[in-house]
Amino acid sequence: MKKVFLFWMLSVCITQSYAQQLPQYTQYIFNNYLLNPALSGIENYIDVKLGYRKQWQGLEGAPETSYISLNMPIGKNFTGGDANGFPEKGDNPNNRSFVRDYMAAEPHHGIGINAVVDKAGPLQRTDVNLTYAYHLGLSSRVNLAAGIAAGVSRVSLDISKVSLENKSDPAIVSGQDNDLQPNLSAGLWLYGPAFFAGVSAQQLLGRQISFTNDNKYDEGKQVMHVFATAGYKFFLGENITATPSVMFKYISPAPTSVDMNLKLAFQDKFWLGGGYRNKDSFSAMAGFNVSYLFNLSYSYDFTTSQLNTVSNGTHEIVLGLLLNNRYRVTCPQRQF
Repeated sequence: MKKVFLFWMLSVCITQSYAQQLPQYTQYIFNNYLLNPALSGIENYIDVKLGYRKQWQGLEGAPETSYISLNMPIGKNFTGGDANGFPEKGDNPNNRSFVRDYMAAEPHHGIGINAVVDKAGPLQRTDVNLTYAYHLGLSSRVNLAAGIAAGVSRVSLDISKVSLENKSDPAIVSGQDNDLQPNLSAGLWLYGPAFFAGVSAQQLLGRQISFTNDNKYDEGKQVMHVFATAGYKFFLGENITATPSVMFKYISPAPTSVDMNLKLAFQDKFWLGGGYRNKDSFSAMAGFNVSYLFNLSYSYDFTTSQLNTVSNGTHEIVLGLLLNNRYRVTCPQRQF
């Protein structure tokens, strides 16, 4: 039994490839806020995202992730006012010539909240975090943001889905199928009109994960995840942009994982893209900025690892809501 149990204990913790404990996202460029709290309040509206990811379709017990996130700026010095105000008279500061006329955002605060539910086999992990960031203009066209996230992680074990050789195995205590731990993350984000670069670390506390009161069975532990991300927007014409981006993920002792994406946007109305995750998958992506109220994007991962013999790839869909979008922008202006 112990081998079975340890397998799933690692899964707390290997719900994704490369022994990740936290979910991975193909569309990270669409919501970097989930990985880096420094993006809290980066846009001049209330940014809401709802996402769903089904990993390795067709494989029983494969990871399944759902999330909701919300963040917004606070303070009256951000592009003519806070996200709860009304537009001021005059030209729209976020119109089509935004990049040409870009000026670094005034110093301001950002706050947010996110909740993620990740399931894998008999395990379910729920994370809820509050986030805060401070954005500072380093020059007329460059901003630096520093952020922090604090919350709780709850790991639940469905004992009915675990096969035990010994029904009274001390590694699992009957009735003790939940583990609740505090969580802490931090990050930095440098951005301008056509570039972004950031680094963040999650699970900084490194807490133990256990379903028993006996310390000798406390073999699970939160592992720090480090993310480094960068991208640049190239204008291929008046209405076409290309944004290559890369993300490095380091989770000791697993090998470093690399995600490389390319996004082509047309008239800020819709975009197409593709990506590659080393030794894991290729992906195809598409998104639509339906209106100044919401946008929608979808991605599909073609598995290249040995799992491609038992799975049909990975689906991911994200719905974005731009609440109180005072200047009616149809796509994000400071994250892309």
